[in-house]
Amino acid sequence: LRLWAGVGLALLSAPLASEAQPPAGVPRIGILRTGSPPDPFVDAFRQGLRELGWHEGQNIVIDYRYAEGRVGRLPDLAADLVRLKVDLIVSFGTQGVTAAKNATETIPIVMIAVRDPVGTGLIASLARPGGNVTGVSGSAGLELFAKQLELLKETVPKIRRVAILSNPDNAYHQLAIREVNVAARSLGVQLQLLEARGPNEFDGAFAAMAKERVGALLVLSDAIFNSHRTRLADLAARSRLPAAYGVRESVEAGGLMSYGTSFLDLYRRSAAYVDKILKGAKPADLPVEQPTKFELVINLKTAKALGLTIPPSLLQRADQVIE
Repeated sequence: LRLWAGVGLALLSAPLASEAQPPAGVPRIGILRTGSPPDPFVDAFRQGLRELGWHEGQNIVIDYRYAEGRVGRLPDLAADLVRLKVDLIVSFGTQGVTAAKNATETIPIVMIAVRDPVGTGLIASLARPGGNVTGVSGSAGLELFAKQLELLKETVPKIRRVAILSNPDNAYHQLAIREVNVAARSLGVQLQLLEARGPNEFDGAFAAMAKERVGALLVLSDAIFNSHRTRLADLAARSRLPAAYGVRESVEAGGLMSYGTSFLDLYRRSAAYVDKILKGAKPADLPVEQPTKFELVINLKTAKALGLTIPPSLLQRADQVIE
C-alpha cells in the first residue's frame, strides 16, 4: 500500500502521464527518482525535451516513480518501470541508476549526476560506456569539495571547527572527506566528521555538532540530503550554524551558501540523450558528458539571521544572491 501511495503522488504531479499503453509508435520513458514531487529537476528535463520537439502527452509518454527519500524502494520502482515495458529509463544519482541497471540489461538508461560511473561499474569508460547506460556524469573532481570549505572559511574567517555531514552509504563521500581533510589543514580548520543515512539520524548529528561546539557546517551533496534540504536548512538555522552545500536548491530552502554543479543544467542536457536514443542511437556508443556549469549562490536573508556580513568580494563572484 505504501508503494502505490507514493506512485499516486507522482502521477498526481504529472497528470498527462498514463498507465495505459500509449498509442503505437509513441515512445514511453520512465523517470526514477529518489526524492518526491514537486520536482524542479524533472521540470528542467521536460523543458529540455520540449526544446527538442518532444511534448508530453502528445508524442511521448512519461511514467514517474518517486522513492520519496526511501532508497530501499528504488529496486521495486525500477522493476515496475521494466514491467511497464518503457522504451527508456531516466534516473538521477548512483543509487537510482544502479537500481535501474540491476532491473534491466536491455532497456536504455540515461543517468544524471552519477559521481563516479566508471568506478561504480555502471559504465566501462566515459568515451565508450558500453552496455545500456550513458548520460551526464556528476563528477566535477574532488577539488569541488575543497572549494566549498574554502568559501565557507572566506565567509566566516574566524571559524576553527567545521562539521562535515556525510552519508556512509555514499561511497563517493569517503573520497570527498579525504580531499576536504587536505584543504582543512591548509586553512587551519579542524573537522568534526558526522554521518547520517536519512532524516531519522539528522537530530543526532546536529546534537553532536552542538556538543562539539563547531562553528560551521559543510553538507556533502547526496540524493537523500538533497531530498530533505529544507529540514537540514531548518536544523542549521536553529543551531545557528553557517552551512555550505553542493546544490543551490539547499540555499533556496534557507541554507547560507552553495557551490557546485548546476543540476538543473544537467537535467536539461540529459534530454539530448533521450532524443538521440529514441532516434536510434545506442547507449553503448554515446560518450558520457561531464559538468560544465558551476554556480555560487548566497542567501543574504540567512546571513542576516546569523549575524554574518558576507565579504563584498564574495558577493561579486556569486552567480545569484537571494535577498
